[in-house]
Amino acid sequence: MAIDEAGGRAEARALRLGVTLGLAANVVLAVAKVAVGILGHSQALLADGINSTSDVVYYSVVAIFMRAARKPPDEEHPYGHRQFESIAALVVGAFVITTGVTIFWDSVNGTFDVLSTGAAAQPVTVMSWVALGVALSTVLVKLGLTWFTGRVGRRMKNIALLALAADHRNDVLSASAASIGILLGRLGYAWVDPLAGALVALFVLKTGVDIVRDTASDLMDTSLERTMRGEIEALTRGVVGVGGIDEIRAHRFGPYLVLNLTIAIDGTLTVAEGDAIASRVEATLVSEIRFVREVHVHYHPPHAQVSHGGGDRSAG
Repeated sequence: MAIDEAGGRAEARALRLGVTLGLAANVVLAVAKVAVGILGHSQALLADGINSTSDVVYYSVVAIFMRAARKPPDEEHPYGHRQFESIAALVVGAFVITTGVTIFWDSVNGTFDVLSTGAAAQPVTVMSWVALGVALSTVLVKLGLTWFTGRVGRRMKNIALLALAADHRNDVLSASAASIGILLGRLGYAWVDPLAGALVALFVLKTGVDIVRDTASDLMDTSLERTMRGEIEALTRGVVGVGGIDEIRAHRFGPYLVLNLTIAIDGTLTVAEGDAIASRVEATLVSEIRFVREVHVHYHPPHAQVSHGGGDRSAG
């Protein structure tokens, strides 16, 4: 399927903007949270700063992979390079999981040290309030990025952007936990601050596992969602000459789908007539479902064995 050039350029701009905004925000937040976390003696904020530092690293990696995903098809990759988006999402998930485990371990150790030594809460200072302000500012910034990146990712059906949106949402939760930990820690509950860091880590870890699981499903060609399958079936059955649908299979290339259909047609039709029906099926699916890139149709008489006889029509 030929992709509209103007639409492709608009999509590329939206994808670049989503990644660039996230990268810029994470650079600023990482520097602020690590510096203030150290100066303000807040393990929760420092843990969140480490999370933002990891964000900077994998955002850079995602930017590289997404640039590669925009390369046009070539002889070795006839369907293009959109699978780089799935690889980028896996990189995000791996970084998130590693970060979560590291933060959790350090925070649990910090909580144990406070409880075992009976350490008093850090005195309330200007830096304490600065730390709280940075954590609350992170919540606001990440809420905005979650909304924007998620909106663009869903519109483009881009799994790399959706992974980044999930990470932004994760950061909202972790920054909220850090804010509570900082506040209670300065009110006399010294153990709450490092414990909040451990809670941050659990949010981080869950998000990483979810990203890896969802991306692996795409790469392994998990069955079509029920809604998408129903739409394909309804459109195919609406084509004149289609007597039934025996099989629908799909292969993903980034946000795009390549479909393999097996349909039943009147056995008395000629091959040319069967080919015409297959062509109508292909044209209908490509025009009505934006993310269907190519369709391969196999047709045979009703009740015929799918693996024998019949005709094939590969269309794209």
